[in-house]
Amino acid sequence: MMREPISGLMGYSPTTRGLYRLQHSADKPTAKDDFPFLLSLMLPRSCARRSDFLRSLRLWRFYASYFSINLYRSAPLPANGKYIFGYHPHGILSHGAFAAFATEALGFSYLFPSIENSLLTLDSNFRIPIYRDYLLSLGMNSVSRSSCEKILTSGGPDGQGTGRAITIVIGGAKESLEAVPNSMRLVLRSRKGFIKLGIRTGATLVPVLAFGENDLYTVVTDLDPSSVSGWIQLLFKKVLGFTVPFLYSKGPYKMDLGITPHRRPVNVVVGRPISTRKMADPLNEEGYVEEVHARYIEELQRIWDEWKDVFAESRVGDMVIL
Repeated sequence: MMREPISGLMGYSPTTRGLYRLQHSADKPTAKDDFPFLLSLMLPRSCARRSDFLRSLRLWRFYASYFSINLYRSAPLPANGKYIFGYHPHGILSHGAFAAFATEALGFSYLFPSIENSLLTLDSNFRIPIYRDYLLSLGMNSVSRSSCEKILTSGGPDGQGTGRAITIVIGGAKESLEAVPNSMRLVLRSRKGFIKLGIRTGATLVPVLAFGENDLYTVVTDLDPSSVSGWIQLLFKKVLGFTVPFLYSKGPYKMDLGITPHRRPVNVVVGRPISTRKMADPLNEEGYVEEVHARYIEELQRIWDEWKDVFAESRVGDMVIL
């Protein structure tokens, strides 16, 4: 396992456009024309391409500053590797994942130079014209197995995926039901597909923990199954295989009810990398898959234990792995 013998986290300041180190004792953070991009909006999916112009728009810095989203790294990542960032928790809309890994608002390319990252989302999002091209221009891709393997095994300086990375929100829609403010409940115990992906491609796993992601909306929990809301949730689960959370947040003009996310800080901490041994078929090595999965959870626990008193002062309990 690669480790960096330093204390504190490295962050990026959009104001100074430089890196800085956050120690435990430090104060918490406060709040060219691109014709090919425009052309890609009118062309088929295969012609749309990643646009650094779109990823670097000042709009995304305003977006991040609304919440005060910050990105920190625990250790630098060598540019000669390939990486799978595992983002936790899902929250409701994964605002922290979008700001940190789909834009340059938080300085991803400064913190992890020479690494080209793609935030992954549902394949169904890429069946919608225009919206599909917008996502592709942000460097986003489908979370399907074929898409993941293509990114990690092609492109880069050597044509084999070196210097490329993907970000997967591991808990998925199921974890959104656990997005209760001031809590950290992760759906991870049985999620091992990304571990096997890392082993098949020889990619390094990088755990990411977003403190505050669950605080942006208020989720209605313990719905009565006999109520209309409870019946709708059960219907979603029966038809689609998953259900959706009932939630509310702030409204306009300081109203207490609406759908605008709460203006609360989100601190995204990228953990230390976990190397894997490349195998063609990890299904034959379940013991090794379990070992890597345990190391991954151990690193997430380290992040939580080390930074919970800084970024989760209002927590109502410790992190729980479901």
